[in-house]
Amino acid sequence: MDPADEVLDVVDRDDRVVGRAPRGEVYRRGLLHRCVFVLARDAEGRVFVHRRTASKLVFPSHYDMFVGGVLGAGEEYADAALREAGEELGVSGLPRPRPLFKFLYEGPGGGWWSYVHEVRCTLPVAPQASEVEWHTWLSQEELDRRVAGGEWAWVPDGLEAYRRLRAFGAGGALPGGGALPGDGARGGTQPAPGS
Repeated sequence: MDPADEVLDVVDRDDRVVGRAPRGEVYRRGLLHRCVFVLARDAEGRVFVHRRTASKLVFPSHYDMFVGGVLGAGEEYADAALREAGEELGVSGLPRPRPLFKFLYEGPGGGWWSYVHEVRCTLPVAPQASEVEWHTWLSQEELDRRVAGGEWAWVPDGLEAYRRLRAFGAGGALPGGGALPGDGARGGTQPAPGS
């Protein structure tokens, strides 16, 4: 199936489903939808970083420190996180990614509810060639240097998720506005249930 034909749930600013539409239409009309971001770490704690293929509908040829993607119509965030991590890393048998928080991303490329997860991947990876053009594992320090350095074109939603993840992990206020976990403010960060 052509990715543009995949049917997605359309949601409102409170992440409630209000309809369904093909992915191409969702992107073209800028409709809110749902995505998952999964930070994958190896046994040494390094982060999986990759460059997206030039054929991607959104942010082609950009670097990303998350694997993930859109939720299909009727799909749950947790199921999508496991599916996307397995597909993009090219592994089966991953543990279920740990949900961390979600936020409403609004920026270049549109707007979507983004649920951030983390997973430990101790298996050899074989990323999908249709999704990932290049990949490596970076230490946290090296990733922070690459993000700050500006020499790589990062996906804007991934940068926003990473900024929030670093603030969330540090237990501090979110830089540049946004909300602390759980305050429910529009565009703020909400913790995962049970966290």
